[in-house]
Amino acid sequence: MEVKARAPGKIILAGEHAVVHGSTAVASSIDLFTYVSLRFSTPSDNEDSLKLQLKDMALEFSWPISRIREAFPESAVPLSSTPTSCSVESAKSIAALVEELNIPEANIGLASGVSAFLWLYTSVQGFKPATVVVSSELPLGSGLGSSAAFCVALAAVLLAFTDSVSVDVNHQGWLSFGEKELDLLNKWAFEGEKIIHGKPSGIDNTVSTYGNVISFKSGSLTHMKSNVSIKMLITNTKVGRNTKALVSGVSERMLRHRDAMAFVFSAVDSISQELTTILKSPTPDDDLSVTEKEEKIEELMEMNQGLLQCMGVSHAAIETVLRTTLKYKLASKLTGAGGGGCVLTLLPTCTVVDKVIAELESCGFQCFIAGIGGKGVEISFGVSS
Repeated sequence: MEVKARAPGKIILAGEHAVVHGSTAVASSIDLFTYVSLRFSTPSDNEDSLKLQLKDMALEFSWPISRIREAFPESAVPLSSTPTSCSVESAKSIAALVEELNIPEANIGLASGVSAFLWLYTSVQGFKPATVVVSSELPLGSGLGSSAAFCVALAAVLLAFTDSVSVDVNHQGWLSFGEKELDLLNKWAFEGEKIIHGKPSGIDNTVSTYGNVISFKSGSLTHMKSNVSIKMLITNTKVGRNTKALVSGVSERMLRHRDAMAFVFSAVDSISQELTTILKSPTPDDDLSVTEKEEKIEELMEMNQGLLQCMGVSHAAIETVLRTTLKYKLASKLTGAGGGGCVLTLLPTCTVVDKVIAELESCGFQCFIAGIGGKGVEISFGVSS
């Protein structure tokens, strides 16, 4: 028996950076997924190791079960009913296991993800030999929640083989979890995110777990279902950025121009709230109402982008995307930390995007088209080949 999970990535539709200063932000799932499959070894396999295969990178990491047992003497009993933070001792043991892999220098950024994998796997499943395969439609490190989607999908396959969740293993196709189970799964995924990011907000894993749209303000999250069918062009500038430095840059600007920045953050809060109202409003019957909604969202995105420029978090590559999409009368804004990363462009109904994508890709950017506000994590069962 093999179990496979898929968990969606996320985008910030409005409110990034301002949310740190008390404004509302709005995040949504996108229909680009990370997939994780799990198959336990059988006695006939004659395998006594834990394998992690990263399909997109053609990398495989492997540990003898005896070596993992040696590293985790205190976690011999699976802990799947209670999500647990990684202790300092366990973190040291994991670091030693990861170091032994000699991860190529070009892929050294994967080390934290491998560490999260080892912690979640041993905590939930103990020391069973198995093969875990990961593939993803999400670019790494671009602000689309790839690490959270990995942790959520991994938690899903690990918990599917425990008594903590109740799922129908005979169900054909993708299957959603119940509310309580999603809550447990989200808590485990958050523990993985803590290993990868130190102090994550919890927003990425929550969006990936539950799907749909979430508005958040001062630490409180509100789930909602979008009634507007929206497609976005997501352009990955492939420019890496330092999120911590960008966040502190906005805070420093706030200290230098307190009153002006307070107005900027207040305006962003209003934009997020208006966007939430539009997304939640009932689905209109006629095309005119759909067009009106799209036009309002376009204006809100343009205003939000202008305010992000006021905060000083744009970048030359982002500006190139904005100029290019504006030529085609399309509205865009950066998503996430800025300083590079990804740009969102609203695709109104019946937009032909081939030309704009061709022009963006000729600049060396990577383009995706994604629907927003879809389902969260799902699993499916099958007989492994």
